Formats: sequence, structure tokens, C-alpha cells
Amino acid sequence: MRAWFGPVLLGLLAAAAAAGIAIFCLPYALMNVAMDRLGQGGINSMSYAPPATPERQPVVRPSPDLAYSTCPYDLSKGPLAIDVVPVAGRYNSLSIFDAATDAIFIRNDVEAQGRPYRIIVARAGQAVPAGAETVYANHDRGIALIRLLLKDPAEIGALDAVRRQSTCHRITNRK
Repeated sequence: MRAWFGPVLLGLLAAAAAAGIAIFCLPYALMNVAMDRLGQGGINSMSYAPPATPERQPVVRPSPDLAYSTCPYDLSKGPLAIDVVPVAGRYNSLSIFDAATDAIFIRNDVEAQGRPYRIIVARAGQAVPAGAETVYANHDRGIALIRLLLKDPAEIGALDAVRRQSTCHRITNRK
């Protein structure tokens, strides 16, 4: 029995180390993949994807009744402004995820009372405009995601002009 103790202990330690590495690294790796797939407009710029189809699914299990607008961001050179213009009478939400895939901010159309709003995403110590609603991120990189509920995927054409009024861009304003 004693002859097995060393190899079993070594195996358990190796398994624990592998699990720890996977738990720590996997969220960052997944976020990098998501940023690559969803960031067709570039970093700190909003992309407006057509509704998902069985042939076009940039992420696992996208909802075909949602139109997604995405903004992969990098705060290393300054804060980001996200301007959201809700589509009247439609469910929509803004979710901001950091590099560890943690949701650091969520607001839907009901909470916004159907009005446009601006969110500044920044790192601690970065200058932001006075009085701005600011979300502080623990990582430089992440994704902002706007979801718009469609009653039918074909109606995206009629709603696209309003949807494209939602934007993101790096800001250089000082306090």
C-alpha cells in the first residue's frame, strides 16, 4: 500500500494544479475568443451583427430573436464611453463584461426608463468627465454587449437605424 502513496499523492497534486490553472486561465481565454469573434468593427468600436442563423453563430448558442451590438474594449489608453439609444417599445439591455467574464454592469430599457444614457468604463485612477456615470473595471479588456429583442428576425431592417445610434469610443476628457 505504501508503494502507491507517492504516485497517488503526485497524481492528486498534478490534478489540483491542472484544475487551478484551468479555473484561472479559462475565463480569460474564452474572453479572448469572444473578442476576436465579436469584434469585427475593431477595439473600442461598436459592431452591429445581423440576427443569428444556424449558419452564422459567432458564439455558442446565440438567441435568434436578439440583435447583438458588441464593443470589445481596451482601457489601457483611457476610458471608454458607451452611448445607448434604446429602441422604443423593445426590450434591450447593455451588459459589460471584463476580461475574467464577470458582468460588471447591466442595465435594461425598463431601468433606463426608455431614455438614452451614457456609461463610462474606466480603470481606477483614469480621469473621467465630471458627473459621468462611471463603471470601474478591474481589467483593461472586455466586451460591452447590447441586446435588442426582435419579434421576427426580418424586422431588423426597420430597427437598424435606431440600433446604430448606440456607440462606443475611447474618451480623452479630463476631470
